Amino acid sequence: MKKIGILFGQENSFPHAFVDRINQKAEKHITAEFVRIDKVMQAEPLDYAVIIDRISQDVPFYRAMLKNAAICGTAVINNPFWWSADEKFFNNALAVKIGVPVPKTVILPSKDMPDDTTGQSFRNLSYPLDWEGIFDYVGFPAYMKPFDGGGWKEVYKLHDKEEFFDKYAKTKQYVMMLQEEVVFDDYFRCYCIGGKHVRIMQYEPRNPHHLRYEHGKAPAEKKLLELVKNYVIKLNKYLGYDFNTVEFAIRNGVPYAIDFCNPAPDAEVTSVGQENFDWVVETAADYAIERAKKQKPDMDNLTWGEFVKTSAAGAHLLSSEKKVEKKAGKKAASEGEIDHEVTSEGEIKEKVAKPKKTIK
Repeated sequence: MKKIGILFGQENSFPHAFVDRINQKAEKHITAEFVRIDKVMQAEPLDYAVIIDRISQDVPFYRAMLKNAAICGTAVINNPFWWSADEKFFNNALAVKIGVPVPKTVILPSKDMPDDTTGQSFRNLSYPLDWEGIFDYVGFPAYMKPFDGGGWKEVYKLHDKEEFFDKYAKTKQYVMMLQEEVVFDDYFRCYCIGGKHVRIMQYEPRNPHHLRYEHGKAPAEKKLLELVKNYVIKLNKYLGYDFNTVEFAIRNGVPYAIDFCNPAPDAEVTSVGQENFDWVVETAADYAIERAKKQKPDMDNLTWGEFVKTSAAGAHLLSSEKKVEKKAGKKAASEGEIDHEVTSEGEIKEKVAKPKKTIK
């Protein structure tokens, strides 16, 4: 029997519904339950083929336990090694490299020095920073928020540099990002499960929490929704998340990825509404069963994103994209269409392909 476990904290509706739905499906040799831990021994497996992690970002003990489970063969959703390394500023840089629009963003050193450091610890840091260069790049209004935070904690809207310096002086040891404001015409919050299942939800982040899905806007155009879906899949493909949400602000028809580091996204029925909740429960249950069937004991059963995989292989970050383009180009050439050749520098050159000769 393969067990699927869910590790969670204060949330109520999703964990219970998730476990119940898997057990209702009655897949042969697969069952689900809440994770139970009474001891964690180094290099010894837990009795779970799959664990859905909803809480380890707040409990370091759980994060260490999940890494130990992973090295013994448990498929942990999401990958605890990548989640430990990930943060919002890096995500923005990755988005730029893979061609997904994001707001202009800079990272700032903490206002107060970290514990056990002195002024000598920062001899490589210029003082003062090039504040004018930073403000010219980002512009005002702007948002300041922790580079690895979430839940709208320590987020400030700033209208000018005087307000910036006033708020920055109060940020203590937080490492903050300063980010361009995107005044949006529409907004989407998108679940992505398994790197392939996407649910796009029109959303209004300026509403009270329980009314954010009651946006009152007309349905978005199909072409825009398709572009958003492609961006969602692309971001999660490169990050390597199995369960994530991506938020987009739409400005002048362009989707800007605002927040896409949510590996334990809110899935409470009181927050997301019944229809969205039902989709998340059903899709997460099916995906967990899929992973349990593929899981192999004592093997690496984690999901690794394209950034990690290409880095480990010594390949170009966009090498998988180039392979797809080359394959499509060869197919078009065989049919006498325009071929697109990808150069070693990543540029795409267009050439006319000769059609295949036919035998008469």
